[in-house]
Amino acid sequence: MLDVKRVSKIYEGKVAYRALTDINLTIEDGEFVGIMGPSGSGKTTLLNLIATIDEPTTGEVFINGRNPHELKKDDLAKFRRRELGFVFQEFNLLHTLTVEENIVLPLTLDGTKVKEMKAKAEIIAEKLGITAIMKKRTYEISGGQAQRTAVARAMIHTPKLLLADEPTGNLDSKSSQDVMKMLETINQQERTTMMLVTHDPLAASYCHRVVFIRDGKFYSEIHRGDNRQAFFQKIIDTLSLLGGDAYDLSSVRA
Repeated sequence: MLDVKRVSKIYEGKVAYRALTDINLTIEDGEFVGIMGPSGSGKTTLLNLIATIDEPTTGEVFINGRNPHELKKDDLAKFRRRELGFVFQEFNLLHTLTVEENIVLPLTLDGTKVKEMKAKAEIIAEKLGITAIMKKRTYEISGGQAQRTAVARAMIHTPKLLLADEPTGNLDSKSSQDVMKMLETINQQERTTMMLVTHDPLAASYCHRVVFIRDGKFYSEIHRGDNRQAFFQKIIDTLSLLGGDAYDLSSVRA
């Protein structure tokens, strides 16, 4: 599904800054993979390269066998809209629209018929437990509901790959767990491939495996297995070895 081959990213300036160095990453169809590391380790840079928001300086990114960075502008916009789903910390919802209108936005851009859009929105809203708020504006709903709306918008066109950047960053612990359980369910039921960038060990513990990067380089990788509690503890232990500031480490221990 996703194949990142020897990717490096250098930002030019008065002093050139190397954000990533020779990163290799493969994510199989239906896998749920977390990316963790201290602040400034290159997590979001990696996600931006995969999301085609940024371009690698060297190396290649393949999604379903295609290198989106070789596509022309219009084809790239289409590829991003149809193949990828995005969930961000800031929700990125449009406050002038209702929840339902936010959810169907990707379909609107593709010229889907209104009847079809409504039918798809109803199905996904029911799955995500937000049917009751569909007519509300986004400023009338809670943070947890806003993130569910953002996930619904990301999933409405059944993307091949869902990219989530700190999706629990603005949520309380209960809403965070709800959102992560929801992503886990989507991954299991829809077989959607997912990549999650997070500081949160609890969020990461819902992944099948977690890849750690440090100073823009691959550091280590751990697999979940059957016991999520033990996996959570392994994540905490690996983060403590990695170092970083206080924001990077959870005080919670299993």
